[in-house]
Amino acid sequence: MNSKKKYRTAIFYKDYFEKFFLEQNDKVKSKIIWTIQLIEEIERVPESYLKHLESTDVLYEIRVKLGNNIFRIFCFFDEGKLIIIANGFQKKTQKTPKAEIVK
Repeated sequence: MNSKKKYRTAIFYKDYFEKFFLEQNDKVKSKIIWTIQLIEEIERVPESYLKHLESTDVLYEIRVKLGNNIFRIFCFFDEGKLIIIANGFQKKTQKTPKAEIVK
């Protein structure tokens, strides 16, 4: 039984994240799960794992790095304790693609 205190709870919005997640290999899936659990369980999350997306009011990105691969998972908060995870993508350029933000 997991007795760790949770500061936040992650839920998924529609099936955007699930589709992205299922396309990943096992190592990437494990790192994504580890990162989401970390965000749920620590009070002050470092920006290296969760960062407010500039030029947006409420959008955040969960940041996952595995080797040379970088993944971003968009999310937003509902009353600060509930993380609503929207969609994810593999980052290949410095700038976050507008189409991913719009999604």
